[in-house]
Amino acid sequence: MSQVIDPFDDYQESLENSRDASPFIREYRGVIYLHFNLFQVQSEMYKHAPDELVLGYTRTMMDFLSFNKQPRHIGMVGLGGGSMQKYCYRHLPHTTISVAEINPAVIALRDLFSIPKDDHRFRVYCEDGADFVRRQPSYFDVLVVDGFDNKGQPPQLCSQQFYSDCYRSLAPRGLLVVNVGDSGSVLISRIRRRFRNDVLVADCGDDSTNRVVFAGKGNILAAAQWPLKTERIA
Repeated sequence: MSQVIDPFDDYQESLENSRDASPFIREYRGVIYLHFNLFQVQSEMYKHAPDELVLGYTRTMMDFLSFNKQPRHIGMVGLGGGSMQKYCYRHLPHTTISVAEINPAVIALRDLFSIPKDDHRFRVYCEDGADFVRRQPSYFDVLVVDGFDNKGQPPQLCSQQFYSDCYRSLAPRGLLVVNVGDSGSVLISRIRRRFRNDVLVADCGDDSTNRVVFAGKGNILAAAQWPLKTERIA
């Protein structure tokens, strides 16, 4: 059962949550934080502005709009505090958004993070992201992968097979956006192998070690002016 606690007031309770992988919440000065362990923040939300993208890597990932301003269908692997999901729901009113989250305890926090209820264009599935992607051939205009647990990226969400399934799940001019964290060259190489080098890599700034990979299908990456400092993989 997740709850709001302050690790600085109750260090031992926070440590126990870290050990058993239960998500827990910390609130401080108007900001709500989602943790999977004591030392890493998975998501942040301003209580006065729940739809704002607080963490730099989420703003970088949302730069997929530089390539497709009006995607018809966005798939998302990983819910967390729902930062990007809320942003898309608010700013892309004609887009269908499908989200896969494997952890029911994370989904149970959706009201606390002001994540929209399921409706005709927004739905959260309690499902392994690898299965979610595999069952959606040629479907997504944009697929956003930001799936982590308390140990990092689950193996099934960063294998060569997974990235091949991601490729197949995209529409003919689709775009894959992946937070590879600090895993670096191994995952980038796997993505590059399947997407035939049509790949961009962006650093997220704001002291983050995260890197975001944009991998395109149908030469979509050539269609936009790219505003960030990136490395072109070719």
